[in-house]
Amino acid sequence: MEFACQLNRRDFARASAVAAVAASSLPAAENKGYIDAHVHVWTPDTKRYPLDSSFKKEDMQPSSFTPKQLFSHCHPVGVDRIVLIQMSFYRFDNSYMLDMMEQHPGVFGGVAVIDENDRPAREMVKLARQGVRGFRIRPDTQTPDQWLSGEGMHDMWKAGAKHGLAMCHLIDAEFLGSVDKMCERYPDTPVVIDHFARIGVDGQIREKDVATLCELAKHKNVTVKLSAYYALGEKAAPYQDLLPMIKSCIDAYGVERLMWASDGPFQVVDGHEYAPSFNLIQEADFLSDGDKEWLLRRTAKRVFYS
Repeated sequence: MEFACQLNRRDFARASAVAAVAASSLPAAENKGYIDAHVHVWTPDTKRYPLDSSFKKEDMQPSSFTPKQLFSHCHPVGVDRIVLIQMSFYRFDNSYMLDMMEQHPGVFGGVAVIDENDRPAREMVKLARQGVRGFRIRPDTQTPDQWLSGEGMHDMWKAGAKHGLAMCHLIDAEFLGSVDKMCERYPDTPVVIDHFARIGVDGQIREKDVATLCELAKHKNVTVKLSAYYALGEKAAPYQDLLPMIKSCIDAYGVERLMWASDGPFQVVDGHEYAPSFNLIQEADFLSDGDKEWLLRRTAKRVFYS
C-alpha cells in the first residue's frame, strides 16, 4: 500500500537475502503455482525508466524491487504468478511494468495507470493487447462525490464493461458509496477493491465499514483483494485479528470473488515478511482446500489472466 510505509533499507536487504537463499534451495517441483494478486515493482535505473516529475529518486524506498527480488520472497511459498500494479513513481508511464511482463511471459499480469482525461478507452484497448487486465483508479484529493463524476472516468467504466477490463480501486471505506452508484450504472464492468478498502489502516476495524464493503457484494462483478495485512488492524504477524473481516467478506462474496495478495514490497519491510501473509490463508482451519484454491489462485486467474 503505497501510502503506508517508511521503509527500512537495512531490514529490507536482510529479508531479501534470507529469502533468496530459501528460494535457491526450493526444488522446482514444489512450486504449486499460486498467484499473488498485488505487487509493485520498480528499478533503480531511472535513466531508462524515468520517474514522474512529482517524484525524486530519494522517494523510492526501497531503492529497487525488481522481479528477481520479488521471486526471492514469493517462490519459497509456491507463488509463481504475480499481478503487477503500476507504481505511482512512474504515474502514466507503464513502460517498466510492461517490459517486465514481456520478459516473463505467463508470469505477470498487469494493472496499469492511465490519464482518464486523454482518450482513456483507446489507451485501455491498447494496453489490453499487451496483457493488461485492470486499471488502477484512486481519488487523490477529490471527494467521494467528485472522483468518479468526470466524463473520462465514465468512458473508462464503459470500456471496462465492453472489453472485460477491471476498474481497480485504491480507496478508503468512505468512497464505497460512490463505487456502489457506478456499479449500478455500469453493472457489467469488472470492479476490484484493493486492500479491503483500507479498513483498519488507522488501527480500528469498524463493523460499519466492513458492512459497507460487504454490501457491494450485491453487484456480481465486484471482487475484493484480501491484502496489505501489514498496514491494517494490529499490523502485526500472524495477522489473526484480520480473520473476522476475512470471514465477513467470505460470507458476503463467497471465495470465488475474493483473492489473496501481499502488496509487496511493503509486506516484506519494517519487520514484516512475505510468508505470514500467505500463511494466514493457507493455514486457516475454517477454509477447505477448495476455498484456498479460489483465494490463492482461481479468482486472480479469472480476473487477471483470462
